[in-house]
Amino acid sequence: MGSSNLLRAGVLGAILLVASSLFANEAPVAFGTRGGDAWSFAKSVDVAVPARRCDHVAISSPIATHVLRAGRRYVRARLALQPGNNQIRAECRARDVVRGEARQNWQVRLRNAPTASIRISQRGAGLTLDAHRSAPAPVRPATITRYEWRTGDGTPVALAGLPARGPRLALSGSVPDGEYKVTLDVTDAVGRTDESTVLLRSQDHVLRGVDREHDHAGWIDRAVVYGVIPQLFGSRGLADVTARLDQLSDLGVTTLWLSPLMASPPGDFGYAVTDYFRLRPSLGSEADLHDLIKAAHARGLRVIFDFVPNHLSDRNAYFTDTVAHGRASPYFDFFARDRGGHAEHYFDWINLANLNYANPEVQRFVIEGFAYWVREFDVDGFRVDAAWGPRQRAPEFWPRWRAELKRIKPDLLLLAEASARDRYYGRHGFDAAYDWTDKLGEWAWQKPFDDEANTARELRSAIETSTSAALVFRFLENNDTGPRFRSRYGLDRTRIAAAMLLTLPGIPCLYTGEEIGAAYEPYKGFGPIMWEDVDHLRGWYQRLIALRRDHPALRSRDIRLLDVAPEQNVLAYVRPGKKPSDSILVILNYGAKPAVVALGGDAAGSTQARTFVDLLNGEEVRPEGSGIAIAARSVRILKAG
Repeated sequence: MGSSNLLRAGVLGAILLVASSLFANEAPVAFGTRGGDAWSFAKSVDVAVPARRCDHVAISSPIATHVLRAGRRYVRARLALQPGNNQIRAECRARDVVRGEARQNWQVRLRNAPTASIRISQRGAGLTLDAHRSAPAPVRPATITRYEWRTGDGTPVALAGLPARGPRLALSGSVPDGEYKVTLDVTDAVGRTDESTVLLRSQDHVLRGVDREHDHAGWIDRAVVYGVIPQLFGSRGLADVTARLDQLSDLGVTTLWLSPLMASPPGDFGYAVTDYFRLRPSLGSEADLHDLIKAAHARGLRVIFDFVPNHLSDRNAYFTDTVAHGRASPYFDFFARDRGGHAEHYFDWINLANLNYANPEVQRFVIEGFAYWVREFDVDGFRVDAAWGPRQRAPEFWPRWRAELKRIKPDLLLLAEASARDRYYGRHGFDAAYDWTDKLGEWAWQKPFDDEANTARELRSAIETSTSAALVFRFLENNDTGPRFRSRYGLDRTRIAAAMLLTLPGIPCLYTGEEIGAAYEPYKGFGPIMWEDVDHLRGWYQRLIALRRDHPALRSRDIRLLDVAPEQNVLAYVRPGKKPSDSILVILNYGAKPAVVALGGDAAGSTQARTFVDLLNGEEVRPEGSGIAIAARSVRILKAG
């Protein structure tokens, strides 16, 4: 018998001993664990059986009964459950007479509905969407009787042939270039429904399916993210963020990343989650959140949530149940444990208990947590905290998670807090990952900016090694970088670094107040910041974001780093365009002296031009001999004139 079975037998034996002393004249039975929430439509139930008092044990749920021979001290049955409440009854029977019984309740927290599924096939210029793989509801299944196709939400132009009915949809003909969504609604014979959406892309007027497993929506390539700490916007939290949406839209950002909003203990920043399905009251109401997302969408802004799947707070109801009841808790196996059965924690934070991803119920629980915010609030994606944790425990989880979320909303942004240099993330579930080194949690630009004399050289090395299967999520500051960049490195270096951030490949991210040089530390006090632009930084960020928006070369994944002579402390690179004349030349002088730099190597056509226009100020720039002049601690963003 394995160690887990020995432990289980010991627990059941102890329960039986207590029960026998209380009901000496009966034949008591006892469940191995308490009842509780279930994240599955089937549950393995252990029942302790009194020796030689029963010849059979009947274990039943509202939809299934198992009758087992009572030849051992405990029996086990895998019971089918219905959605909602399930009373489980265990009876000790001797010669068909009930000699003892026990009851408990399980609450199934899952939707019992069919699953809409769309398979895309391509033949020439024609596209077929097939719904035959849609599955009936898991409990009391019924035939799917209705398949309805419609233009997906947010699609600017309806496709010809929609709406339509039937399990197959054929799309053909010339389609204007762009992205389109098609939604399938399925209904079964008893009225239960589900929906799924696919993303399609037309290029050269030919419509094709977007690979849900590895590709992503076009808006993600154009994204400029703004990290939002609601409590720093004002005492009303979410309502104060809504009140500043016009300023954020005017700044030019396209996507809001909301710091953790789920319920957590008072005073916590939000990463100690107590309930994945409840909003933290101190930030506002669900109506406030709906208002924020609707108002953001009305301005063309996307909204992504910060989600924490690696661990839960030690004040989470499931965890406190394990503390109170040990192995008799139905949630004991929800948490990762050492060989002694003690809960494992996130590093040395003993208030954060790691989830057990070897448990399929935990995987379903977490996926349902993500899906809840998509279905109920129409969020546009997730920044996934400590994504490397579940990967270590169950590397197969993230692809499964992606498939379910993208089935619901295919244009979600799925961002891993993990290094983009690790190709696992781009190939197994995520659209983008962090600009970290190979060392866990180490910002790729930390060393370059701390080494002031060699900043340009170190940055070049960091950029050269940041290629990835995933988009690189780049930043100067976030929730984990301590004092703000402006406070640590000064105004001049902030301006240069911001120009680099917004002209490199990947997804650039600003964080709360960065555009005004706000001074604070995210985990040290949550009072509102003063929104005063004393350094006149906002206009600088606004101009850089506008350049990224207006010049496709700055949003591509292609970059050519240039050799600079003399090296000094200058970083230069070309962002190639579709035509040489569309290319952008970026020169960043981190040094304290002006420089004239000669640009060598495999330069794009723009570096060979006789004149350039500096896109930051409209100045005409002529190379001096074979070099280009640049002032100390300054930036040039040049396009061939």
